[in-house]
This record gives sequence, C-alpha cells and structure tokens, in this order.
Amino acid sequence: METKRRSLIKALIWNALGLAVMSLVGFLATGSAAVGGAMAVTNTAIGFVMYLFYERIWSAIRWGRHHV
Repeated sequence: METKRRSLIKALIWNALGLAVMSLVGFLATGSAAVGGAMAVTNTAIGFVMYLFYERIWSAIRWGRHHV
C-alpha cells in the first residue's frame, strides 16, 4: 500500500507539470495570460483533489497486484 505522503508528493509533481502545460494551452487558446492562467489554476486545483482520491482508492484495490 502506498503512503499518504507518497500519494501527496506524486500529486504535487503531476499537478505542477499540468499547471505549466495548461497555462501554455490556455494562453494559446485565449491569447490572454490572465485568462489562460485562471483556467490552468482552476483545472489544477480540481485535478489535484481528484488525483488524490483516485490514487487512494486504487491503493486499496488488490486486483491486478502480484505479491512476491
């Protein structure tokens, strides 16, 4: 089982990458750094919370794991 700290660190790194990409996409789509940035921050906040729940749920599911 994965620790809560590991799940949190993974989520933070993943979302930092996502924030950078979404900021660029938002800027390219709107031509506005402010609107693109707001879109990216909103997406990142929602994605961060959802990722934590997703990881914690999957860490409790034994299906598909090989125990050595």
